[in-house]
This record gives sequence, structure tokens and C-alpha cells, in this order.
Amino acid sequence: MSKQTASTARMVLKGAKSGMLALVLAALASMATAAERLYIFTENYPPYNASTTGKGFAHNEDDITGICTDMVKAMLARVDYDYVMKMRAWSYAYNWVQGRENHGLFCTARTDERESQFQWVGPLASIKWTLFAAPDSDITLESLEDAKGLSIAGYKGDVMSDYLVDQGFSVVMGMSSDVNARRLTLGQADLWVTDGLVGPLMAKEEHDITGLKPVLVFRETPMYLAFSTNTDPAIVADLQQALDEARKAGEIDRIVANYQ
Repeated sequence: MSKQTASTARMVLKGAKSGMLALVLAALASMATAAERLYIFTENYPPYNASTTGKGFAHNEDDITGICTDMVKAMLARVDYDYVMKMRAWSYAYNWVQGRENHGLFCTARTDERESQFQWVGPLASIKWTLFAAPDSDITLESLEDAKGLSIAGYKGDVMSDYLVDQGFSVVMGMSSDVNARRLTLGQADLWVTDGLVGPLMAKEEHDITGLKPVLVFRETPMYLAFSTNTDPAIVADLQQALDEARKAGEIDRIVANYQ
């Protein structure tokens, strides 16, 4: 082999190694990016989370709005993580997120029963656990115990519905909450358990029903962005810091004011 040929061969080999190294580095970078991508789920639960298309699902963040949604977006804008945001039925999203790395769910009520199931970022907003009756109902309640024996409309995976079931109440479970106002007016349920803001808004938007009667507020719970326990705690800490900074800067108060 001539010196020139040998030199050329070395250059080719060196180039091949450089190219291989570049491919390896690119692959590693891609893996790192994928590992840091967050998968965020929510449900159609206006005014906290709402679909801009009017549908109960959405495939990207541009089609999702609401009080909690805007808070989560403000938080994510302050960190260097890629993310995907989707809207799905609550029971599906709740089960899907658990056990999956970098998967989160909002707005999730933080309760003692759920404490160990997630890592928590928040608080975002809070919900008032309210029992509504139909506009023409004469039901009155002095305490939650007075609702024993009455039929209560709820939905699967909802913290308020699950609580009432655990306490021995009669809860008619559906896959989502948007049909429950109609159940009241049709006499299929005596009461509907939902948030104090959500109930009247959903009844009006979904069925043009107004005048629901809030007969009892029996609890208030803070809501959070909940991440699976498989997620790196450092990511959770980054997001909590971002939310704290957004709150300190006045962003969170401005978001709330926009919906009042």
C-alpha cells in the first residue's frame, strides 16, 4: 500500500469514526430529550379545564383552556421540558397516568386517600364539594347525613363520588359528569355531586339548564398537578419551583381574575 493510499484510508477511518460518534451523540441527545418529555392529561371540567372545541377530548394544548390549564401552562413556560397535553375522560386518564414515567394529571384533588399514589405540584385551585338539586326540587339538607337514602348522580374516578360511595351513599355512576344535570331534571337522580362552579356552568353549556339549587357544600379540597410516582422527583421539584415563581410574579392571580 502506498503512503498516499494509507493516508487516505486513515482519513476515511477517522471520518467514519467521527460520523459514528456524531450518530451516537445524536442518539443519546434524542434519548435524553424523550426522557424529559412530559405527558400531561386533564378532563373537560370547565371552568378549571375546558375544551375550546366543545368536545370532551383534545389532542394538543391549543385546544385546552381553563383556570387550572392556564396555571399549568404558566408553570411549564418557566421550565425547559418538552411536553404533550391531552384531554381525555377522567377515569381513563387517572388510570393511564399511574405507573407511567413523566405522566401527570390535573386538576387532581389532593386527599389523604390519594396522597401516596402521586407526587404533587401545587396547589392550583380548590373545589367546593356541592350537592345540587333540580330547579323545581324542594329538597333541603342540614348536613350530609340528611342525603342518606337519596339518589346522587356522580361519575367514575371522581373524588367526590368515590367519597360518597365509601361513606355508604347511593351514587349513580357514569363515565363523565356532563349528563348529570339532565339526570336531575329527568328525575333519574335526586342530587348531583360536583364542584360549586362546575355544576351550573356545565348544566347551562351542555343542556341549557339554569337554576340548579346548591343545597349543601360539605367539603373543600385543593387541586394539584399530580405526577406518577415513577417520575423523577427532580422534575417535580422543578415544576413546583416554577409554579411558586409564577405565583410570586402575580401570574396565578391574574389567571384567576381572567375567569371572574
